[in-house]
Amino acid sequence: MPLLFRRAITAGLLAGLSIPALAQAPGGPPPAVGTVAATNRPITETNEFVGRIEAVNRVDIVPRVTAFLESREFVEGREVKQGDLLFRLERGPFEAQFAQSRASVAEADAQLQNANITLSRAQALLNTVAGQRSNVDNAVAAQRSAQAQLLAAQAQQRQAQINLDYTEIHSPIDGRIGRAAVTEGNVVSPSSGTLVSVVSQDPMYTIFTVPVRTMLELRARYAPRGGLDAVTVRVRLPDGSLYGEAGKLNFVDIDVGQDTDSITLRATMPNPVAQGGLRGLTAGQLVGVVVEAVEPQAMLTVPRAAVMSDQRGDFVYTIGAENKAERRAIRMGTQSTPELAVVQEGLREGEQVIVDGLQRVRPGSPVSPAPIQGG
Repeated sequence: MPLLFRRAITAGLLAGLSIPALAQAPGGPPPAVGTVAATNRPITETNEFVGRIEAVNRVDIVPRVTAFLESREFVEGREVKQGDLLFRLERGPFEAQFAQSRASVAEADAQLQNANITLSRAQALLNTVAGQRSNVDNAVAAQRSAQAQLLAAQAQQRQAQINLDYTEIHSPIDGRIGRAAVTEGNVVSPSSGTLVSVVSQDPMYTIFTVPVRTMLELRARYAPRGGLDAVTVRVRLPDGSLYGEAGKLNFVDIDVGQDTDSITLRATMPNPVAQGGLRGLTAGQLVGVVVEAVEPQAMLTVPRAAVMSDQRGDFVYTIGAENKAERRAIRMGTQSTPELAVVQEGLREGEQVIVDGLQRVRPGSPVSPAPIQGG
């Protein structure tokens, strides 16, 4: 083919292609996006803190007398009842002291009886020739002295009985008993320290601290709904699971921590026996403390997937006039979850929020919205 003819054909083809290329509209149709309406839903308001479990009652068992420890009457780590025998101490010396004190009471009582008889005789002779006032006065003094000696002997007997009773050490409360610090055969005394500790089991206290700013927010939120009665307390165990029982706040400290600017709160938690005879909470345990409203409240929500963040904060894209995407700054509530965002500011109920196709959206650009099924 001649060169001139080939050039003419090529020029014609290029001219034919250039006309439709120049006429094509740039950008194509608006991108398709999925939308969900901002909706009011019943939400349970929650706040979570770090706390510890404490026993309502804790008793350190200390001996009241000095004696040899004869026997231990409990199994370490088990639960005991109030009045259960825990330790036996050597009784012999205290039984001897009690017997001696009882004899002293009998002797003092005999002396008092004799003094009463002598006083009666002196008073009877007072109106006769043989009677003398000095004899009556001496008899009255002797009778009162014998009375005092009897009272002193009786007091010593009571003390001897108390010391004898102290040789049996009983649990003062229901609870779980710990590890014995002293074994049989050792001499114990009031200066020996704690023999064993008993902690109550049901209920338990949950102690946690709250920053003052958060406390003020909680107070403002729940005061119109009944204050402390408007919230319940749940415990999150170390494995992340929620403890099955709910508690109630019963104490707010009167002082704010100087170093932490926080205040201590306390809740009472049921701690019943579970399967296997064990209880869910143990004194000293570190737990999460979830403070939640008793009644759920209606709150404006959108799917969490619709919320994006940048250096200016959280925002969503809404459908505006002429189906154009609008950037809308929002403020999320603390009740938001990984699936649902609670919107406190920035949206109104019913507004359409873009959830799917966000990567194709630009502020002010037109989109082709369609509701998401189940949204």
